[in-house]
Amino acid sequence: MVADLELQESRNVKVGNLDVRRALPRRQHRTVGAWCFADHFGPEQVAPGRGADIGPHPHMGLQTVTWIITGELTHFDSLGSDQLLVPGQLNLMSAGRGVSHSEESTRQYEGTIHGIQLWIAQPDVTRFDAAAFEHHAELPMLDLADTTATVLLGEFGAVASTARRDSDLLGVELVIRSDVVVPTRSDYEYCLIVLEGTIEVGEIVASPGQSVYVPTGREEIRVRARDNARVMVLGGVPFDSDIVMWWNFVARSRDEIDDAVASWSSDDGRFGRVASSLARIDSPLPAWQPASHKSLPR
Repeated sequence: MVADLELQESRNVKVGNLDVRRALPRRQHRTVGAWCFADHFGPEQVAPGRGADIGPHPHMGLQTVTWIITGELTHFDSLGSDQLLVPGQLNLMSAGRGVSHSEESTRQYEGTIHGIQLWIAQPDVTRFDAAAFEHHAELPMLDLADTTATVLLGEFGAVASTARRDSDLLGVELVIRSDVVVPTRSDYEYCLIVLEGTIEVGEIVASPGQSVYVPTGREEIRVRARDNARVMVLGGVPFDSDIVMWWNFVARSRDEIDDAVASWSSDDGRFGRVASSLARIDSPLPAWQPASHKSLPR
């Protein structure tokens, strides 16, 4: 018997100047495959001096996947990257042992910003590697009847993205104009995050701020769009490691988190430096640290 689908409500949070719907992690499903974080931001109006600016901050043990639906952002990182991102293109940063970056509005753009940032937990074989960044100006696309699929990572149908994959997973955006049968792998679990419009999956109805969790065991997912809908489909083989996720770090223990916080707070060089005009973001302190340890150098 195939397990039931689940409707999940996103959590509303503020990130910088943006209102964000956080679809992952959830209490019931900390990860979907190796996907461990999903922030759907916008659509919101931005202008020079009033944008989607996130100052320099660190990451470790994860990959960031940034996808823009409307608007534009510039990515700066401690590797020296300076990359404009516009709709239809992909920024992928692999943090490994440590990297820092900022996401900044371009100073000339005025209009709507709308997109999603995703994190992927890196497996043990790559999470201690040196950091890396790649930009994909073009991605493979596939037409499924009244649906257009853009493959960010992994393989979907007869096409595959060339973006780096550290584990067995899929990320694909679907623009659905009526109904679609989405081919799936029975060893994958999936999360369908609604970015625009309203969809029906079985008896579940979902709109922006909601997602549909699909457990392993299915070879297809039937999706009906009540109107033109845009959906981010995340899938993968269930992640085989228990992760500890705190602030911008993905680890396997609290000790690893504590070490990362100390490195960023003391600016010891582990995370490098970003050439940005924005202020560096200080690390909050983990709740588990005793009071006597809550005076790390800044």
